[in-house]
Amino acid sequence: MFFGEYPYKVDEKGRLPLPPKFRREMKDGVILTKGMENYIAVYPIAEWKRLSDSLAAKAVTPTNLRKLNRAIFGSAFSASFDGQGRITLPYSLRDHAKITDTAVVVGANNCVELWSEDEWKIEKTSAEEQASQIIESFGEQ
Repeated sequence: MFFGEYPYKVDEKGRLPLPPKFRREMKDGVILTKGMENYIAVYPIAEWKRLSDSLAAKAVTPTNLRKLNRAIFGSAFSASFDGQGRITLPYSLRDHAKITDTAVVVGANNCVELWSEDEWKIEKTSAEEQASQIIESFGEQ
């Protein structure tokens, strides 16, 4: 389980460290892909396999499954950690997430999300407001 948020500098080669406690769960490597919003999703290999198996088991038409596979797997990259605990973020993914010199590493339960500072501030505010509304609705029931 991944949780917490951690700002890190991205070096001139597009390398980003991840928190040591996250790296322990990712020692076999990671898969990087575009998130549904403007972030990079980082999956441990085992979790990526579970996601892949889950998608293959869904009851969708062959055409929709092909499109879904293209969207998810077509923008995916494998990565491993260097000796300093960094992974290289491909330019296309950095561009998608609007990440330049700093990224916020966010634990999101079964994966990690990489956000630009500006995009994370917007998303965090939105998520907190929505969570407040959901919690309030529990009190009304």
